[in-house]
Amino acid sequence: MTNKTENKKALKVPYHLAVIIDGNRRWAKERRLPIFEGHRQGFNNVKKISEEARKMGVKILTFYGFSTENWKRSKLEVKNLMRLIERAFSKKYINELISKGVALRVIGEKNRLSKNLQGKIKRAESLTRKGKNGILNLAISYGGRLEIIQAIKKIISKKIPAGEVNEDIVSKNLWTAGLPYPDFLIRTGKEKRLSNFLIWQSAYSELYFVNKYWPDFNKNDLEDAFLEYQKRQRRFGE
Repeated sequence: MTNKTENKKALKVPYHLAVIIDGNRRWAKERRLPIFEGHRQGFNNVKKISEEARKMGVKILTFYGFSTENWKRSKLEVKNLMRLIERAFSKKYINELISKGVALRVIGEKNRLSKNLQGKIKRAESLTRKGKNGILNLAISYGGRLEIIQAIKKIISKKIPAGEVNEDIVSKNLWTAGLPYPDFLIRTGKEKRLSNFLIWQSAYSELYFVNKYWPDFNKNDLEDAFLEYQKRQRRFGE
């Protein structure tokens, strides 16, 4: 038995794992497949990886599924992406989450989504909110800068004196209010940037970049990422 295999059996995993899903379109183009197929494979992989991470002990998962910038893509691509996103709120999948005790949350500018999708999200969040075994966050129509702006607006609307505004007040008015900050952030797709994702929350997160497109990211890659995570010493700026 190799040291790597032994280490994988005793993995130290992050409590809150955030994932930037990237590379679906390039994965499809390199295979001369329709863009939609890349997104479909990526969607299926979210379910696979979220389940593997949960089995390994991760309690909170946050996936960057659709950014505010993604609205600028072609109408057809946005339409197809929304069709895939709606599948995440199917009765079958929600029942699976309920049976596993996983609470589903959506963070982002929900009012830009269709009324039908907003309704499905509200129903899913309500049905799964009592889940005690973990939390699955889907960032949909999400932008980190926009999140901070809306937090500032909420603080102003509450008439909180400027002198009383601190990090805790801001955090409590973000879309992620009530959740701990991510311990570890993985990005696939061969790029090395945050792309406006959890820019407040990930200030002290450990970052890990994978030279693979998201549809190809698998259990072994996740284990390798956690092997790297357990080598890190988090200093929180000290």
